Amino acid sequence: MDISLILFTFFGGLGLFLYGIKAMSDGLQSVAGDKLRVILEKGTSSPIRGVLTGTLVTALIQSSSGTTVIVVGLVNAGLLTLRQAIGVIMGSNIGTTITAYLIGFNLKDYALPIIAIGVLLIFFTKKKKYHYIGQVIFGFGLLFFGMEIMGQGMQPLRSSDFFINLMVNVENNALLGVLIGTIFTGIVQSSSATIGILQELANQGAVTISQAIPILFGMNIGTTATALLAAIGTSVAARRAALSHFLFNVLGTLIFLPLFISGLFLIFVKHFTNGIYLLLPGVEGNWESLNPMMQIAQFHGAFNISNTILLIPFVSALAALVTKLIPAKAEEIDLAPRYLEPRLLHNLPVALNNAKHELLRMGNIAYDTLSNAIEYFFTRKEENQNAARTCEAIVDKLQNEIETYVVKAISGKNLPDALSQKSHTILQAVGDIERMADHSDNIVELADYATTHGLTFSDNALNDLEKLVEKVKEIILLSLQALEKEDKKLAKEVIEKDDVIDEIEKELRKAHIARVNARTCSGNVGAVYLDILSNLERIGDHSVNIAGYVIGNKTV
Repeated sequence: MDISLILFTFFGGLGLFLYGIKAMSDGLQSVAGDKLRVILEKGTSSPIRGVLTGTLVTALIQSSSGTTVIVVGLVNAGLLTLRQAIGVIMGSNIGTTITAYLIGFNLKDYALPIIAIGVLLIFFTKKKKYHYIGQVIFGFGLLFFGMEIMGQGMQPLRSSDFFINLMVNVENNALLGVLIGTIFTGIVQSSSATIGILQELANQGAVTISQAIPILFGMNIGTTATALLAAIGTSVAARRAALSHFLFNVLGTLIFLPLFISGLFLIFVKHFTNGIYLLLPGVEGNWESLNPMMQIAQFHGAFNISNTILLIPFVSALAALVTKLIPAKAEEIDLAPRYLEPRLLHNLPVALNNAKHELLRMGNIAYDTLSNAIEYFFTRKEENQNAARTCEAIVDKLQNEIETYVVKAISGKNLPDALSQKSHTILQAVGDIERMADHSDNIVELADYATTHGLTFSDNALNDLEKLVEKVKEIILLSLQALEKEDKKLAKEVIEKDDVIDEIEKELRKAHIARVNARTCSGNVGAVYLDILSNLERIGDHSVNIAGYVIGNKTV
């Protein structure tokens, strides 16, 4: 037995298999686009809907670990609650069975033609949609080609005394099988790879069903390692979500392993399978007619569906348990980005949506900067001065963080038009929002100048200024609303309201110059007042720029 040849063939095939899964996942995510994010955020209002959402998303991206990492990121970003996350995680275990069923069809003989079709679509189609579909087909074919190569490497195991003895020990000690499945899946971080290897070994007759099932249980525990690693350094809520995934799969093993050892689970799966055939008109078959690869897939599916049905009523209890195991700590006010989750950078639609959330948060902080700056101008309260300065500093920091995050997300990627426009809008709007805060900070400095030099303003001047401030505040909020909803109608309202602001600013400027000429107002006071008007007018202009990006991705 040539050990080096076995290892090279096995790990080479495993590499092709894993790359095929990744190519399928990336292609499917690109085809799904922003729908993936919408599905996750909108489809989690109840545990049952969360389960369905988790099943659908995992079926789309072909990776329960990938779904769980996304969920941990969304929880960390504050976009999903723990209870919602647990439902999605339960569903992800069901969704991952799709891969096992695909492998069960045993299409290895057609792997190369499938790869060829995928390559043709990738290299000889101009539409990006067909390019992504080609990537999915290519990954699908590569998956089976990798299985074929792995199978060649594993053939000598059938006559290996060490492997035969190991499988006999697994059959006699199911916990050993659970341990093997947990460790191997934890290392390769792909439950699909583990079950694919099991299915190939079963197809060659090297492993029996009774030997494969305990390893399958361990595989479900080992796949949680990816989420546990992803949760390191995240928020308390995100760590709770990752732990809930681990506990859910451990509880499933604790429930079903004794049922398997007693033989009850095997009887249940056989009757369940035979029942499915009875419900399919014109289709003949039963448990015995399934090939070994499909039998393992059927066990995998029955286990995950049954486990979810049993535990879904206890979502709240599971949430309470992980909350107790990972208690919240008293935390200081977090001035860092709230939504820029680095673990979501590989999923471009979700990453850009998170950047947009952060951008809108930044816009609201810029609005608070103006509110505090104006309040400080009218009252000279130190708390408003400090608040305005703090908000302006946060806006500056967020500008850098958002720009860096978006550049990382889009770097080296061939973006669809919609995502390209979205990233461009974010990178443009972030600069306008930062300039809004800068102009508000200028108002704080002008108020300080007025205080230092003992300048006072007439009641008429202050009343006029209040009217302009209200219009500017209104246009800021309206521009942010247009940006959030991508509403062109609202964006056009922003432009119309800015015309009103420009007219008011001109009238106030003219009136104040008249006061200076009439010597009811000093020259220094007049200069400060006119600078404040100018800063407010510029804030309105930056709001119009944001509206312009919504309308046509151009600065107005």
